[in-house]
Amino acid sequence: MLIPLAALFILFAPPVEVPAPSPALPTDAEAITAGVSRLVAMQEKGPGSDIVAEWPYEGVYRVGGKIPYGYRVGGTSIACLALMKAPGFAADTARKDAVSRAIDFVVKSKDEPLLSPQYDGGYDVRGWAHCYGLRFLIAANKANAVSDAQKPAVDAAMAFYLDALAKTEIPQVGGWQYARSGGIDVPCGTSPFMTAPCLMALVEAKASGLAVSDELIARTIQALEITRGDSGYVAYNAQKQTRDDTKQIPGSIGRMCAVEVALAHAGKKDEKRLRFAVDKFFEFWPELEKRRKKSGTHLPPYNVAPYYFYYAFVHAAAAIEMLPEADRAELRAKFRETLFKSRDADGTWNDRVFPRTASFGTAMSVLALMEAAAVDAVLVPAKAGK
Repeated sequence: MLIPLAALFILFAPPVEVPAPSPALPTDAEAITAGVSRLVAMQEKGPGSDIVAEWPYEGVYRVGGKIPYGYRVGGTSIACLALMKAPGFAADTARKDAVSRAIDFVVKSKDEPLLSPQYDGGYDVRGWAHCYGLRFLIAANKANAVSDAQKPAVDAAMAFYLDALAKTEIPQVGGWQYARSGGIDVPCGTSPFMTAPCLMALVEAKASGLAVSDELIARTIQALEITRGDSGYVAYNAQKQTRDDTKQIPGSIGRMCAVEVALAHAGKKDEKRLRFAVDKFFEFWPELEKRRKKSGTHLPPYNVAPYYFYYAFVHAAAAIEMLPEADRAELRAKFRETLFKSRDADGTWNDRVFPRTASFGTAMSVLALMEAAAVDAVLVPAKAGK
């Protein structure tokens, strides 16, 4: 009996390799629960302190060989923003205690000379404390995380951080810059990387009832607007109207998303630019991935430093939520798939070579996942023990 040729092919053909199914992504609730638990566990004692109250951001920059105070307050504040925003905070004793200790640290930090708004300029990161310390304390009030005993000191600290922002605004240009030269009174280019969250801090402060000058907000808006090119590109810094440099858009995507989100918060929403920023984020995020967990800071061709990674993600998530509702579901799914590509096996995210900075990456990722407010499960309270 003759065997059909097709049957012979089936008999002697090499076995077909069936690809293994991709591991299922965790749900947002699962990822946020794990992130919250890890954040609580990562809170640590500050130098010379016996109190577990901080989540310092660690980078290559040091002041006197130590992590700068601005990074300590800024990193702690960002971690607390995530802990308070995640569902279940009001019923989670471990989280509430962790945030309460952090409130005391951020409040006391206003008396630290290294956070004074009076300084000679040069590379200085104390502005991250002024910006995020203010945002944290405003959010803590809204979350009912401030005790009656803490309230007077919190009010004084919010006034200090707001005043510090006003005093360190760049003359003539407006905005803020963490790499200044020539002294505090000398104009320099505004940094959209820093000025965008500062504008959000001012808007949040005004909405909370604090006295914020409309002129200061208007100057900050203008300072951000000059960093934008016609295409949607955003410069690294600018002292006058930016010219497009579209070849550098891959290194600009985090700034692009942050600037458009901040301006939208201030009533200057531009849907076309928001959409462009989100589209370019998805197109070019692999350029950020090339720098994640790598040494060095601004390296060619796009001068991308590792610390832009989750900064870009949290602002891209916010930008998605400002697009038309009909477009959001698809973009959210694409975003979370992208975000989970960089999640570590222990449930944290980290964009630096320093293990400690997993607190920053995890907090920013939790905040990014929370942007869509799509968590439909009650989170498991973090375990106590700190």
